[in-house]
Amino acid sequence: MKVLGIDPGSRFLGFGIVELENGCARAVAHGVIRADPQAPLAERLNRLSIGLEVVLAEHLPNAVAVEGVFTHKNARSALILGHARGVALLLAAKAGLSVHEYPPAKVKRSVGAGGNDGKDAVARMVTMQLALKEPLERSDAYDALAVALCHLHQARNPLLQATRTGFGRPKAHRGAGEFADKLKPSYIGPGTAGAAR
Repeated sequence: MKVLGIDPGSRFLGFGIVELENGCARAVAHGVIRADPQAPLAERLNRLSIGLEVVLAEHLPNAVAVEGVFTHKNARSALILGHARGVALLLAAKAGLSVHEYPPAKVKRSVGAGGNDGKDAVARMVTMQLALKEPLERSDAYDALAVALCHLHQARNPLLQATRTGFGRPKAHRGAGEFADKLKPSYIGPGTAGAAR
């Protein structure tokens, strides 16, 4: 099983590919797709779309996991982040992949970081679990790998498999209704204000 984890942002979109091989998770690829922060939003979204299409075509994941949105006090930031998430969800659905969303707190817990821990704690746990040799360029890449690990943990737990949406369904059996399911509203949970990424 190969999972593409995505940490969405309108300027920096983190991605991480994690593969389950012989019962062990290993990092296949990771990085950050960058958009010009001075460019109009439409151009930034197009740049993210092009970059993500390349990642999907190159690595051919079996599933996509996206970090859900937490509540922003800044409505404009939340709206812009929602646009970036929409690009990721749409491209994954168009590729016929199952799409899974996880709230930030669950992603943190899945890698052993506490709910109040910051990005440094997530980076340390991801580095340890995937035996990364070199530090990554940005926290967005660590977060994306954490999202992919979260999905692998979920998929490997038989008690949770019944709650997974769209996982492992043959592409030929997917209909318009299931496509709509993939674009369900994101999780809204407790969080803090943040500038648009």
